[in-house]
Amino acid sequence: MTSHRPVPGRLRAPAPGWTTRADVVVVGSGIAGLTAALRIHAADPALHLLVVTKDVLAAGSTQWAQGGIAAALGPGDTPEQHERDTLVAGAGACDVDAVRVLVTEGPEAVHELIALGTQFDHHPDGELSLTREGGHHRDRIAHAGGDATGAEIQRALIAAVERAPEIEVVEHALAVDLLRAADGGVAGLTLHVLGEGQRDGVGAVHCRAVVLASGGLGQVFSQSTNPSVSTGDGMAVAIRAGARLRDLEFVQFHPTVMWLGPDSQGQQPLISEAVRGEGAFLVDFDGTRFMQGQHPLADLAPRDVVAKAITRRMIETGRPHMWLDARHLGSAFWERRFPTILRVCREHGVDPVTELVPVAPAQHYASGGVATDLWGRTTVPGLYATGEVACSGVHGANRLASNSLLEGLVFSRRIADVLPGELRDWADPVPDERPEGLVPGEHRRPMQETMTSRVGVLRHAAGLAEALAFLGSLDHGAAEVGPDAWETTNLVTVSTALAEAAALRTETRGSHWREDHPERDETRAGHVDSWLDAHGRVAVEWTYAPSTDPSTQEVPA
Repeated sequence: MTSHRPVPGRLRAPAPGWTTRADVVVVGSGIAGLTAALRIHAADPALHLLVVTKDVLAAGSTQWAQGGIAAALGPGDTPEQHERDTLVAGAGACDVDAVRVLVTEGPEAVHELIALGTQFDHHPDGELSLTREGGHHRDRIAHAGGDATGAEIQRALIAAVERAPEIEVVEHALAVDLLRAADGGVAGLTLHVLGEGQRDGVGAVHCRAVVLASGGLGQVFSQSTNPSVSTGDGMAVAIRAGARLRDLEFVQFHPTVMWLGPDSQGQQPLISEAVRGEGAFLVDFDGTRFMQGQHPLADLAPRDVVAKAITRRMIETGRPHMWLDARHLGSAFWERRFPTILRVCREHGVDPVTELVPVAPAQHYASGGVATDLWGRTTVPGLYATGEVACSGVHGANRLASNSLLEGLVFSRRIADVLPGELRDWADPVPDERPEGLVPGEHRRPMQETMTSRVGVLRHAAGLAEALAFLGSLDHGAAEVGPDAWETTNLVTVSTALAEAAALRTETRGSHWREDHPERDETRAGHVDSWLDAHGRVAVEWTYAPSTDPSTQEVPA
């Protein structure tokens, strides 16, 4: 299956005005990117590492992670139990071996994060404070500052990078496109940098490996919990370079995002699942607890179950949102456990201590991404991916709560285990003959609205066809060169791959809900891969089914 209209094979940009070299370039500065940089540096301090990030080091999605990081750390808990909960949430689409890596290596990785300086919350007796979130049958979520876990992890990682001056950091740098060698592998990366002295504007970094850790695609949609920098850049760079994307149709919509009104756009306030883990519950406008009877875990069911139940109730009642009731938790508990959420709610005119909080699903996490093996390798030699930009196979059709920080931590460590020993030789970039193009930034909002209404929580064949027709109608040649058009082009490229994958998967599974195919179809338990064909069009196809055989875990060519 192939889209009808090509997408740009590379971004139209000025010729590089400056050039530099680094052995390894890490794109992204969240938990995945900084962990990869620190671990690669520890493995081989002689390597020249360059970390590039679109904004400042702390501006990515990691700092927004409220709930925490999941690992089998508590008494009575085991990796096997964590594995089982992850597989159940993943709805039959997880790669079992990837999940096993995550849950078995996770506890050690978290302990090393603590040793690095991360200050998680503890009980008065000194024991690590663990809580429970949707889909978990054990208290296994480590948190910091009550609901500021991501910010604390980000702080500790940035401090560690600052203690390693050999790791060079370039902020305000947008990755434009990979430079490729004659064999199709990595030879470098073009960047657009703001305010770096002589490194200003578009330049080229010649390198031997690139690690993509650039986060997700949240700005594909009108409402998202993701920051504004989450424009799918890493996925777009990868697919233009010849890499495969996998399972993009599995986009998680967080069920409890604060509803700010019918015209709200961009990043929305997240009401962490941990609030329900501490006893809050959902009600409709009549005060009915509608999650009762929907799932054995009721309000703590996996996110796709809760998001669908809220959406169904909204449709049935004609209401724009539902309500979260956490009033019984009390003021002291709110101030101790969820101070950030409490402050944000009050800033938007709602006091959750005394009032119901209006909530509705919004885009939250991309379970799919750049296809990798168990060591972060992609289908392009010298290109690795980790964190939300990657599809390691652990999340399947629906990410289990608080597994995302753990995934970035574990698989970045694994990249560092193999990358220094398999670095490519230096290679000169070959002339880039891919057709260039650029979509004007003015198309971003109409694209987001189309993706939200046609490729959001509710999907069907007609709506997906309408979305693809709209995406295919966008002009690729009239844009003014610059970051707005580059990001918009990336969003259009990723949106096309996402909509094509959603159209091909004619079943309902996990976070992918097809109204015209409401049942799960076990003949479609495999993955959907996306890539650019020889004509620059997005092609999608079914690939291998998830397997328990480690010998099958290499990414297909």
